[in-house]
Amino acid sequence: MEQTFYNPQKVRLETINIDFTDENTTWFDDHEKIEDIYMVTDFEGGLIISDSNYDYPILVYDISRSDINNDIKKVLDLKKTYTET
Repeated sequence: MEQTFYNPQKVRLETINIDFTDENTTWFDDHEKIEDIYMVTDFEGGLIISDSNYDYPILVYDISRSDINNDIKKVLDLKKTYTET
């Protein structure tokens, strides 16, 4: 599936082809912070963080779901680090 995301390292939008599967994605659809984070997906040595609103997902380099232990608090901290100026 084609997905557009924000790359904060390059400060631009990019489009990739990616399949969201149980092997590469963790969904947080049953978490109380669902409005903040919907899912995280491993992609080519990085992590795509998607929320449940209409914002673009973001890509963070050199980190994986296993690095953060699928911990939503760590995902929220990463998102905050890369989206707040």
